[in-house]
Amino acid sequence: MIRAAVLPAVGAPLEITGIELPEPGPGQVRIRLAAAGVCHSDLSLSNGTMRVPVPAVLGHEGAGTVVAVGEGVTHVAPGDGVVLNWAPSCGACHPCALGEVWLCDNALSGAGNTHARAADGRELHPGLNVAAFAEETVVAADCVLPVPEGVPLTDAALLGCAVLTGWGAVHHAARVRAGETVAVFGVGGVGLATLQAARIAGASTIVAVDVSPEKEGLARAAGATEYVVASETTAREIRKLTGGHGVDVAVECVGRAVTIRTAWESTRRGGRTTVVGIGGKDQRVSFHALEIFHWGRTLAGCVYGNSDPAADLPVIAGHIREGRFDLGALVTERITLDGIPGAFDAMLAGKGGRALVVF
Repeated sequence: MIRAAVLPAVGAPLEITGIELPEPGPGQVRIRLAAAGVCHSDLSLSNGTMRVPVPAVLGHEGAGTVVAVGEGVTHVAPGDGVVLNWAPSCGACHPCALGEVWLCDNALSGAGNTHARAADGRELHPGLNVAAFAEETVVAADCVLPVPEGVPLTDAALLGCAVLTGWGAVHHAARVRAGETVAVFGVGGVGLATLQAARIAGASTIVAVDVSPEKEGLARAAGATEYVVASETTAREIRKLTGGHGVDVAVECVGRAVTIRTAWESTRRGGRTTVVGIGGKDQRVSFHALEIFHWGRTLAGCVYGNSDPAADLPVIAGHIREGRFDLGALVTERITLDGIPGAFDAMLAGKGGRALVVF
């Protein structure tokens, strides 16, 4: 038996309890977790904004050490440090054939599998494929990537979602160019990664926006040159900071209709608005036809940073080794499994950056 955070039903409190985890079968890997990040997507799974089969072991951003491998697994071996990849690409579907591996039709095909059993015999599913809120997990071999050289194993957990998403939002989705102006809405784990990525891309003015005044220090340490506390005048303030034009790129990391709309209004004529945040179906964003024509802005979604983890992780690792990207700066709290419900509450309250479960 190992300890894990189990979601018994949508909307129900998490249960920190013992589960029975099987040994890896063919094409599977068993991992002892070193750390797991608490992402807003986990909260979205628990409250039903995103749907997964339940009961489930949550957690999708993690890293650890390989304990055992099943038949046919050759790219990792016991003792190797690995990063979990919750959205592996199949390489065969239509999006994969187009090179858009982040849109793989089969990325979450493993989420409906039986992952483990609870002490009372209930079958448990693996959240977003990898079930990282547990002392150990068993995943498909294509859900693990070797930890890049020079990256601490515990901090490497953040590479599995927050960093890839923030990095990709800047470098792949929005394609920020040196000298451009950028606004980042939401200074949580993904927002902090996005700010660092914008700084590395050579953005000139970088405006961080959040509801919490207390996050200004975090934002500026990550690369923000300006900080705006969210209000009804946010778009006007951002235009004032950019010569009256608005930013070249706005990245929304919250997933709320009002924030998406504000990010759009903060973007200059002909600029790009990229939406990273995951909102519910009740979050409706409205535009009238004339403004779409007049402003000539691009509004685009962004899934997992439009990243290819196998290609992007070595690039990001180079920036980490050279001191340009600081993984530790994303983490504002290190907790145990028992602290995950409290981390959910903090996210709902808009507090802190990334909470990291350390095993």
